Amino acid sequence: MVAAGKMPCESIGLDCQLFVSEQASDEKRMQIGIVIVAAGRGERAGMEDGPKQYRRIGGSAVIAHTLEVFLTWHRATVVVVVIHPDDRDLFEKAIARISGADRVLTALGGATRQQSVLAGLEALATAEATHVMIHDAARPFIDHALLERIAARLDAGDEAVLPALPVFDTLKRGVGGIVQETVPRDGLFAAQTPQSFRLPTILQAHRDAAHAGLEAFTDDCSIAEWSGTEVKLVEGSPDNVKLTVRRDIIMADQRMAGATMPDVRTGNGYDVHQTEAGDGVTLCGVFIPHDQGLKGHSDADVGLHALTDALLATCGAGDIGDHFPPSDPQWKGAPSRIFLARAAEIVRQNGGTIMNADVSLIAEAPKIGPHRQAMRETMAGILEISVDRCSVKATTNEQIGFIGRREGIAAIATATVIYRDGAS
Repeated sequence: MVAAGKMPCESIGLDCQLFVSEQASDEKRMQIGIVIVAAGRGERAGMEDGPKQYRRIGGSAVIAHTLEVFLTWHRATVVVVVIHPDDRDLFEKAIARISGADRVLTALGGATRQQSVLAGLEALATAEATHVMIHDAARPFIDHALLERIAARLDAGDEAVLPALPVFDTLKRGVGGIVQETVPRDGLFAAQTPQSFRLPTILQAHRDAAHAGLEAFTDDCSIAEWSGTEVKLVEGSPDNVKLTVRRDIIMADQRMAGATMPDVRTGNGYDVHQTEAGDGVTLCGVFIPHDQGLKGHSDADVGLHALTDALLATCGAGDIGDHFPPSDPQWKGAPSRIFLARAAEIVRQNGGTIMNADVSLIAEAPKIGPHRQAMRETMAGILEISVDRCSVKATTNEQIGFIGRREGIAAIATATVIYRDGAS
């Protein structure tokens, strides 16, 4: 897209390829961190069921839905969630089943939202983020399309970006239950989050406001405006509503229950390697001492190879040989965890959330049972999901065929992934 007031590079004699390459390089250098504000008490939604960000909609806590959107967005780097000191257990329980939850950092909030945001920004400042998106945990219907629109403005060099929608309702100013005037709605917008900034810009603005004892700001863009930073508008999303009162939460739960069929995909993978004389085999990332080894260009881990193919199948991304050809010497002897981690990354880049990974090993020997838990934990660590979502089973081939003669070991794998927001 050509910026307003600029001419295409061809028309002014520039090398377009160089121009695009420099833009891509700038985008690569830009690291977008996320601050999700979840320290509020949400009294307007009623406190008898706990803070609203931990209420359940569609079977999961509000904050879990919000967090999943950012964890599955390919440009998010560090994610900081600012929580209330009393909510540690609530938070851990809410995100326990989220893929990638171990990537999330936490900070403790203050008495006001402004103080909580500053705590999150200070935590993010210790990472390598150059920019930040600040989002309310109680906006669970944020989507990747909106994040991309905001990121495009940051890529273009904007210091502060506000997603917003024009106001269409007639506005009245009233005092004591009596209308005093009708407020012109021309040029009025309803602000949303994530409000996004160059990290040094908004961090310094927050620090300056705190130092000045100013605590009446209602959002982060108002602090940026106070500091003299120009805030650019970008089209928000009608779906990106904030859950404020009890009715909002009930309606959100109904919306989740009546949502269209989720895009659930299942991929299968199969691999087999020939045995040879050796001192052990690596299966599902765990080395098992044995009187045989496995032939292969890498470590010949049939379990992880099959699971890699299963994951790639869920988004039509080819197979392990396309990404890690055995003819390439750099993969000789490589640990197969590298292949599986890359497949998981490809899935996430395409908007997928890994829900389950299942591997069946077929071998006469060695015995798998004593190593099953270590295998599950290894798979969970590589895939960034909980152990209960990883399964390893084993069977023999009843001494039939090449496996029965201990001439090889095979594996069959199945992966289940949910895709959202424009998966390939």
